[in-house]
Amino acid sequence: MDLYTAAGRLAGSFQLAGAAPSIDQHALVGDGFSCALIGVDGSVAWQCLPHFDSPSVFASILDPERGGTCRIAPVDGAYESLQAYDDVTNVLQTLFRRPDQGAVVLTDFMPWTDDLHSSVHELHRLVELRTGSLEMEIVFDPRFDYGRGETRVYVADEGAIAEGPNGERLALSVSPGIRFAPRAAGGVTARFQMRAGRRIWAVLSWRSKRPEPVAAFRPFEQLRRTRRFWRGWASRLRYDGPWRHDVMRSALTLKLLQFAPTGAMVAAPTTSLPAWLGGDRNWDYRFSWARDSTMAIRAMNLIGYSQEARDFFHFVKDCVDRRGRLDIMVALDGGDVAPEIELSHLQGHAGSTPVRIGNAAAHQIQHDITGPLLDAAVLYERSGGMVPLRVWREIRHLVDKAIDTIDQPDHGIWEPRAEPEHHLHSKLMTWVALDRALAVAPLFGGDREQSHWLRARHDLREEILERGYDHQSGTFVSIYDKQELDATLLLLPIYGFLPADDARVARTVDRVMKELGDGRYLRRYNAHDGIDSQEGAFVLCGFWLAEALALTGRLDEALQVFQDQAQTANHVGLLSEEVDPTSGAALGNFPQAFSHLGLIQAAARIDLALRLRDEGNEHPPRHAIDRIRNGGWH
Repeated sequence: MDLYTAAGRLAGSFQLAGAAPSIDQHALVGDGFSCALIGVDGSVAWQCLPHFDSPSVFASILDPERGGTCRIAPVDGAYESLQAYDDVTNVLQTLFRRPDQGAVVLTDFMPWTDDLHSSVHELHRLVELRTGSLEMEIVFDPRFDYGRGETRVYVADEGAIAEGPNGERLALSVSPGIRFAPRAAGGVTARFQMRAGRRIWAVLSWRSKRPEPVAAFRPFEQLRRTRRFWRGWASRLRYDGPWRHDVMRSALTLKLLQFAPTGAMVAAPTTSLPAWLGGDRNWDYRFSWARDSTMAIRAMNLIGYSQEARDFFHFVKDCVDRRGRLDIMVALDGGDVAPEIELSHLQGHAGSTPVRIGNAAAHQIQHDITGPLLDAAVLYERSGGMVPLRVWREIRHLVDKAIDTIDQPDHGIWEPRAEPEHHLHSKLMTWVALDRALAVAPLFGGDREQSHWLRARHDLREEILERGYDHQSGTFVSIYDKQELDATLLLLPIYGFLPADDARVARTVDRVMKELGDGRYLRRYNAHDGIDSQEGAFVLCGFWLAEALALTGRLDEALQVFQDQAQTANHVGLLSEEVDPTSGAALGNFPQAFSHLGLIQAAARIDLALRLRDEGNEHPPRHAIDRIRNGGWH
């Protein structure tokens, strides 16, 4: 069923009359190399070419005047807009309609190919009339290099061509009959009337010397091939629980965020979307965090996508081979993360400055990155995969290095701009690294490591139980020998450090809910982190809470918390990093891999817990709890 037929049943419509779309009023398309955020107003509001971490070509989401855009929408005045993905694909459809005039569907996609040498770096846009007639407009106004340099746009026979000061080129090819003219605000524009039987293609092509005839791009064939790829990929999903639609959309989103040439995964495809409107918590997330990527890959493998896990393990191996270590984050090609700088010429989303590119957190000390990698390796093996010996050699070396840093403070998972501390989460992840390494080592004849790793695991566990536990409150704390807590404490039962029915776990979960809960959501912490501005509630932490509640047998509460977090998804199922606890508005870089992996893992664990309860296991035995903890449902 196409968007026009289904429009009456879609949740959410947008009456637009010149207002810039909010963060969550966008959808994502991509080709495994880069992506584009498409607004409900038909604008390409964010796109970096040719790769995720390349300079932006369109960035109107950060500055409507200087950022650049390519917009296709009805001309003048208000109209209704609805968006949906085409079935189980990443092909997007946007419906524009004026009840007294007509309706048009805009289809957006980036051609997908499994052949890395055949990537075309194109965005295809198809305009089709559904009823009546409607006058439409195309605005082509790219601004290369984050709008820092002059972009020149010329009208050509088949469309328009843009050229930048550093040799950048972007061509817009359009169907015959569309003629562009210079636009006062920059770029070029064309108006055309959509009448019965008319279809208009607009194809954006990176590094083209000139626009080509639209037919040369074979757009209909590309559309069919791209739909076919996504539907075939979606058929591999191994989850049949009650939230299959949400899990499917999360999986499709995570696939869009994986950089095909290397297997790296971006934390999010955007930079500087604010964690609070008007605030300065605006960071660049277009890099591969070892921890975040590993957790996302674990979630993908959990639901049947082992190839993505395999590709990422090889990326880790290549990075360690190349760099001699596993860094906090790297560029998508395994190189250094760009230095953090501020772009003062951009006004920021909703006036939230500064706009930053690069990320200074790459130079922080974080000791929590090896644990998630080993945890993902164990699940990969249990799911039928085989970690290559060359990868295991690197992992074994990383485990030994993790032991060497057990007694050192770090900045931790939340990357505060403050001094290092002894974060319990970092110690827990080192314990996870040792625990999972002991499980995998026998597969490689690793008896020689057993005694050393066993002793280190035992000593670290005792240390966490002593210095990470506050006897006065009877709960764990986030920093050794202090009273503070954060949402990572919910991971203690999730990673199996303590049984879910341990009284200390129950008290810790209750305290986290009481002190960090904000309405239906959960903040990651309340402590000062070296940054003065505030932020929203963290979506991933809400999913962690749902998991922890399911593990402790509080299923009704787990279901409610899960549903509250899942409902923060926008009209096409995309999750932001954070939400405003009062309004529910999306905050932070978008869409966020962390949030989608949280949904997948929570859905899998709660589903199994529900099955066990339906089978009469109100208080499931320990082996069943272990199954829930490990995320299996089959």
